[in-house]
Amino acid sequence: MATETETVELVGEEVAGNVARAALFAALTGAFAYVSFPNPVSPVPVSLQVLGVFLAGIFLGPVWGGASLTFYLAAGAAGAPVFAGGSAGLGPLAGSTAGFLWSYPIAAALVGAVVHGFDGLADPEAVRTVRLVTAMVAGTAVIYALGTVGFAVVQDVGLVEAFVVSAVAFVPVEAVKIAAAVGIVRSDAAAAA
Repeated sequence: MATETETVELVGEEVAGNVARAALFAALTGAFAYVSFPNPVSPVPVSLQVLGVFLAGIFLGPVWGGASLTFYLAAGAAGAPVFAGGSAGLGPLAGSTAGFLWSYPIAAALVGAVVHGFDGLADPEAVRTVRLVTAMVAGTAVIYALGTVGFAVVQDVGLVEAFVVSAVAFVPVEAVKIAAAVGIVRSDAAAAA
């Protein structure tokens, strides 16, 4: 007697693909964390992690961009050396840079929402440069706001001092990251042509 079997798909191909892309951008952000060096005017190190936040939002959209950076935080909390300078564990999530780290999923989701809206994903190459830059400036504002508050609480300093030390010192670096993200999006379009 022959038996018939059915295949059951537990997760759809689209979800599996999105999870894989989100994991890829989480890993990319972790790799960017290794490009880290001390800032001479701030105890918060300079790293390329925020570039990963921008790219996740731009290429994955609000839902999966935010999920990607949530995966990133979970990996770091679990012990993967993906935070600035290869640090890991719960320490960075409670230290002077905690506000910055916790802001990443929110910022990636915001960047994705500004670039794509909430009703579907646009082709990032077709999005106007002004919209890309606006999205990343909005994401940077979220990162700076939560990072400043977190720094102020952990270091027991006022918000103005925390903002000057932990945010203002990074404005030129963030401008370079924004330009790099625009260049990556535009070079992807040029390569596809």
